[in-house]
Amino acid sequence: MAKSREAYVDTSAFIAFMDASDRHHPLFARLFADPPPLVTTPLVIAEGQGWFLRRFDAGRALEFLALVEMLAPLSIVPVGPKEIAAATGLLRRFSDQPLTLVDAVGLHLMAVRKARVCWSTDRHLRLGGTPLAIDRS
Repeated sequence: MAKSREAYVDTSAFIAFMDASDRHHPLFARLFADPPPLVTTPLVIAEGQGWFLRRFDAGRALEFLALVEMLAPLSIVPVGPKEIAAATGLLRRFSDQPLTLVDAVGLHLMAVRKARVCWSTDRHLRLGGTPLAIDRS
């Protein structure tokens, strides 16, 4: 099976896009301006909403959710017991890395869907072999 055209979107890409002070903001502003098909998980959405709520306020957290709602080429893939089990296996395999469950589910999803690129600033998300957008800029 060939690699898909999809890009996996991690929380850090959403943060960089919405936070103009982030050093990766120009790259993600350009990428989000004309995105390919995008895929993420509800875990990333929850992590992003929580980040904006803690870092800024409820209004900014709602702006993030509004972005997710309007991002037309974005598919939000459900996460169930099968994905959690696969991610737990990855957490064990890469126990020397600072991976969260959100990260591990993302690594699993990128492998299963053969994502062509990962939109993230978290370098450990290249552990599965999917290149990061920040490495291509």
